[in-house]
Amino acid sequence: MTTSKVLEQLQKHGQLLDSDIARATRLPLVDVQASIMELSARGEVSKCSVTSFVKGKAIEQLQCRISGYVPRPAPGRKPAAK
Repeated sequence: MTTSKVLEQLQKHGQLLDSDIARATRLPLVDVQASIMELSARGEVSKCSVTSFVKGKAIEQLQCRISGYVPRPAPGRKPAAK
């Protein structure tokens, strides 16, 4: 059940941090991280470890997205080829 909620959030929003998924689904962070690990082992999700610094304190998080998902290019002008 938790894995389906995590997948649903990733399909809806693309790439997310584990803390963002936990906040949106109102699930404990530990359960979300376990679901991400399970989905990653099955190959449904690609994940990486991210370290953020808030007020000088290091915070370890998981960033994940659905496997094979490539974000759309940012809107606007692109640099000219040289």
